[in-house]
Formats: sequence, structure tokens, C-alpha cells
Amino acid sequence: MSNFLYLDGIPADVPSRAGASFFAFNPQGSWRFSIDDGLNAVEVAAVNLHETIVKAIFKELPYAEMLQFVPPFIATLGHNSEAKGSKSDFEKVLSLTNRIPELHRFLYLYDCQRLVSAIQECAKEIIQLQGEFYRTFNLEPFFYPVLQHEDGIRYSTSPVVTKLFAFLSFIFIRMHSLLDYTVKVAMEAEKLQINFTRYPKMASSNAQYGDRKRLKLNKKRNTLFEDCSFLVTVETLRNHIIHNGLLDDMPKAYEVIKENITVEKYILMPDMTDGYFDKLRNRNLFYNEEDKINQRLPNLVKEFMNRQEATLHLISEDLRSRYNL
Repeated sequence: MSNFLYLDGIPADVPSRAGASFFAFNPQGSWRFSIDDGLNAVEVAAVNLHETIVKAIFKELPYAEMLQFVPPFIATLGHNSEAKGSKSDFEKVLSLTNRIPELHRFLYLYDCQRLVSAIQECAKEIIQLQGEFYRTFNLEPFFYPVLQHEDGIRYSTSPVVTKLFAFLSFIFIRMHSLLDYTVKVAMEAEKLQINFTRYPKMASSNAQYGDRKRLKLNKKRNTLFEDCSFLVTVETLRNHIIHNGLLDDMPKAYEVIKENITVEKYILMPDMTDGYFDKLRNRNLFYNEEDKINQRLPNLVKEFMNRQEATLHLISEDLRSRYNL
């Protein structure tokens, strides 16, 4: 198996192309981009936000000392498959306020941290899906059985191509999931509960990306809440995939063949202007620009991760400012 995957779909055993970016397999079991994909910065910002939320909710209370009296199921029941229990079991937990100091506060803390954890996991999914897209794009033949073809450009439709489009589609779907999750985190941080006489309901329970207009960070530059064509593109692609169909009426991947050897592979994206599909009446999938998404995907993911990190940082910064942390 080739060790280096390139954006044009032609793998290599060694990184032999000067200046060309590639994907390489890392010890943790994923294909990672040779240029920083932004995931580590998102992780650092998320960990920082976890800590900031703890300080804001337990501001003047001895959190570390109280934590020793909190059993693990307080964090996991109703959130995690490791906690075996039912809704009625959780109702019984709510009656333990005399035995577990600040029970409602801890429950609310873990609910808030679950939202941040969801961002971490979803970001990892996107990076993993991107790596699998390029692994398939580089290493799996587009069509079986493998045949020799005449020089020129040919396209294939096959189970492998279907898989490529599934990876691509789900990357944009999960990006939009992160838009929703991040609005929830920002809204909860802005409306952090302070009354713990009862187990509080989260202010962000029903929030979605469209609710960002209610946030102080709305339209903030370089965040996930900025009004810009990049984020309009993410919304457009996700909404089309979820509600209207495929990114190509007949999903296909192309190969450029010279001297009976494939020298380039690519997948086309529809023409877009300012984040919207070029549309006329019932038609909105035009391919005049030859936009090769395989050449652009890592930069799209990198920009998204940069905005994700910046947004988490500003949420933490706002909490620290308001709570004098």
C-alpha cells in the first residue's frame, strides 16, 4: 500500500513531489494532512472551555474538594452508554441532594460539558472522514474489474464512487452539525444558570444555527457566526444534500489517462456564486467552472477548524470577562 496520498488521487511510496501537500497515515490510525488541519487547536480551545465553564459554575465553591463526593454516574447517566440506567433511575438520582453536595450544579455542569465534548467528537469525525475520502480516492480503483483504457478522460459510477460521495456529503453535514452545536454552547455560556435549587433546564436546548442572531458573538469576524460566503456555502451544501438530493444527478469520478496510465483523478462540484448554487428555474447543478473538490477540500476543512477554534476561544474569553475569572 502506498504511504502518501495526494490531492490529485495519485499516491506515492515516498513524498516525492516538491511543494505538494499530501495525507500520511499516523500512529493513531488515521490519514492526516501534511499541513496543520486545525484539529489540535480546536481540541486545545475545547479543553480550555471545559475548564472555564467549571470555574464559572463553581466560581467561589471548592470544586475539587466536592468532586470526590460525586459518583461517576452523575456525569454519565442519560448521556453515555457506559451508564446503565433508565429515565426512572435518573428521577431517583434527583432525590440525592442531601447526599451529594451541589448535585444540581454538578448535573448542569456535565450537561454543559457534554455540548463541548460533542464539538470535539464531531471535529474528529470530519478529520477522519476527510482522511478516508482521500484513502479511497487514491487507493481504490473507481471500477471493478480493473481494465486498461484508452488515453483521454473517462468517468466511473460504481460502489467506490458512491462511497466517495457519501464521505464528501457527510463531511458537509457534520460541519453543519458543528454550527448547531456551537450556537448551543455559545447560548448556554451567555445564559449560564445560577439558580441550582432545582435541576435547571438548559437555555440552549432547542437552539440551532439560525438562532445565532440572538448571540452577542453574532457576525463576529473569523468565527462560525460571521456573515460570509464560506459559511453560506456550508449551509447551502448541507441543505441541498439533506433536503434536495445529491451533489451530482449521477455521482461520478473522473480519471485523466495518458499512455494507458491514470495521471489525475477528480470529482466536480456544482458552480456556486457567493455560497449559493448557480440556479435557473428548476436547474441548480451546473459544472461550467470545473471545480475539483478534491483539490480544495483540505483548505475548506482547515478554514472551518480555524473558525471553530476562534469561536470557542471567544466563548471562553467572554465567560472569563463576565465572571472575573
